[in-house]
Amino acid sequence: MSSSLVSDSTRILSLIEELCDLPYTEVQRRLNKYIQNATSAKLAFLILILVESEEMIIHVIGEEILDRELRLPISNNVLYEAVTSKTSLAMNVAYLDEELVKYINRAIDTKANSLLTIPIQHPYKHYTALLVCLVDHVDGDEARHTSMEIVEECFRFCLGYLLSSLRCYEEARVRQQCQDLLAVSRKLFTHLGDFSDLLREIMAEVRKLTNAERCSLFLLDPDQQDLVAKVFDGISTKETVNEMRIPIGQGIAGHVATTGKLLNIRDAYNHPLFYRGIDEATGFKTRNILCFPIRDENGIVGVAQLCNKINGLYFDVFDEEIATAFSIYCGISIMHSIVYKKMQDAQARNKLSNEIMMYHMKVEESAVQALLNCRDDHNIKDFNKFHFSPRNVPYKHIPCYTIKMFMNLCFLARWKIKMPTLARFILYVKKGYRDAPYHNWTHAFSVAHFAYLLIKNMQLIEESYMTSLQALVFLVSCLCHDIDHRGTNNSFQTKCGTVLASLYSSEGSVMERHHLAQTMCILNTEGCNIFESLDSDEYSEALDLLRSNILATDLASHFRSIKRQEEMIRDKYNRDDPKQQKLLFEMLMTCCDLSDQTKDWKVSKKTAEQIYDEFFSQGDLEKSMGSAPVEMMDRERASIPDLQIQFITNLVIPLFTNLSLLFPSAQPLVHTLEHNRSLWQVAKSVFQRYSTKGIKGIDILLDPNFENEVLEIFAQGGQCSTKDPDACRDLQEAE
Repeated sequence: MSSSLVSDSTRILSLIEELCDLPYTEVQRRLNKYIQNATSAKLAFLILILVESEEMIIHVIGEEILDRELRLPISNNVLYEAVTSKTSLAMNVAYLDEELVKYINRAIDTKANSLLTIPIQHPYKHYTALLVCLVDHVDGDEARHTSMEIVEECFRFCLGYLLSSLRCYEEARVRQQCQDLLAVSRKLFTHLGDFSDLLREIMAEVRKLTNAERCSLFLLDPDQQDLVAKVFDGISTKETVNEMRIPIGQGIAGHVATTGKLLNIRDAYNHPLFYRGIDEATGFKTRNILCFPIRDENGIVGVAQLCNKINGLYFDVFDEEIATAFSIYCGISIMHSIVYKKMQDAQARNKLSNEIMMYHMKVEESAVQALLNCRDDHNIKDFNKFHFSPRNVPYKHIPCYTIKMFMNLCFLARWKIKMPTLARFILYVKKGYRDAPYHNWTHAFSVAHFAYLLIKNMQLIEESYMTSLQALVFLVSCLCHDIDHRGTNNSFQTKCGTVLASLYSSEGSVMERHHLAQTMCILNTEGCNIFESLDSDEYSEALDLLRSNILATDLASHFRSIKRQEEMIRDKYNRDDPKQQKLLFEMLMTCCDLSDQTKDWKVSKKTAEQIYDEFFSQGDLEKSMGSAPVEMMDRERASIPDLQIQFITNLVIPLFTNLSLLFPSAQPLVHTLEHNRSLWQVAKSVFQRYSTKGIKGIDILLDPNFENEVLEIFAQGGQCSTKDPDACRDLQEAE
């Protein structure tokens, strides 16, 4: 800086006198006015350099104090050369930041052309402390030199005062920011009891702090490697919206979750990670995005994504600073809410356990001994054949046949399962099932029996599709997969806000998680742990697989996985791939759960009776509560044959076709399904005839003549040479 004598000491002294006791922004206004008048520029403004944060900050342009300071990064900026070279620089205003250009043009009420930047060095620390900017200054080298001398002379006396007032301003700003964040944290902590409310409050507060138009909040699901959004900005709490999932690594939010780094995108449509499809579908226009990770003490727990800066062209460095600080409070509040939810869940589980214990009496030791001392040979014909219906096993003998399956598969010897422990476990599981029309102990046995058939007839262990431990857990999973089913589905639990829904709705698969929890309760009951001889690694593997298998019986889970299952089979199943193995186990669990449909017509029809009895009971309950049930649960509207045809066509046949592609010996099961579907097609005309007599819905199924009428009409139609379903099955297998 020049050390020449002051050209006009009176004017400089008057300026210094004016600056005394003025607030920081007013100091800048006076300095801008002085420089503008002295240099004859159309406009003057100052850019302060914050070395610690490597950013430039603008509070005042000309005499206009900005509503919100403009912060720009030093790097990747056209002014970077002026800061680092420490020499004045002339340039076209159009090269500047868009938002800065907007303010400049507004200040001079016309389009600005040229800009002269004059760097001012710190007198002791040897870095550029300030850029003085002159807009549309007088052309020519002499005029430029004169302007530089005027500016340097001014800040020889005023720089220290300006920097001191800046420090005071920054301290006040940081203090206010801390107070704002503390106020926000107090608000957040008042919502810890309701996780969805907490997420909505987080979105509202971060929008307010950054002045954003929209906010999306995604939480990390480490098991599925997805980002999950369950509450949405602009959607009321009363509206029901399905969750949205984004794979980690996909899109902007996925990228931030993977890298853990904040991403500030000024032009969304020109960014390679931005997906325009949502904008095109909703009509919303995304201009800019600020996306940042949310962390707790263990790492990233989620991602927040802000869209469209209000009253600004884009999100600036100050917004990034606010977002980074706010994310810490978000992580803390989310972590505490989860802990609080776990405490509530523990209390609810305790309440539920007490309810179940009141409903289910303890298994008496005499019952265990009676089961162990049973002398029946239990040799029902064709027990090991796929066409055998386990529903033909006498109810009182089901526990004995369950033990027989474990013994036939050599599980007792291989895994050192004590016979009294197995007997007690089976009786507790039996007690765990309620007397629902369909989801009862007989259904559990039927599902487990199909698992037994798969293990035995498909040689799953011998062909290395499963280890012996995995096969054991597979059988146990099927036996326990519907424990304590209440005869109502997941949707009903959530809609009615039951205790089960309060426990598990945030995780999804409400009933399946309850079945798993009850299975664990039985395993933890004294004398019931059939896994007690496993070592720690085997025990951990068994429980993980038990969880995965039981959760897979949620049909919603199956629909999410079916495409991946088809790809797995099409690309040739790899026994050594853990992901493919998990997909296979999930598919087998669904096959077992729906295996009643692969039996003969009489079993299929009897199963339909029980299913629709249960469905219609739920529908009646929903009506009594003032809700309208879906068609298949409404006894007044449901067309049972059509529903059965749709169910077999859209779900069961594709499922068992996939099974047959992997295991060709399962092809007869597909033939049986097609045969049963044909019989349901015939049943449509029978239903129509019965309805003219005033008999409707499930009452038609219960009519003693219905079953044989369908078989007779089917046989007369030439589709089968006999009405005997066993003979039809034999013909199909021969084909």
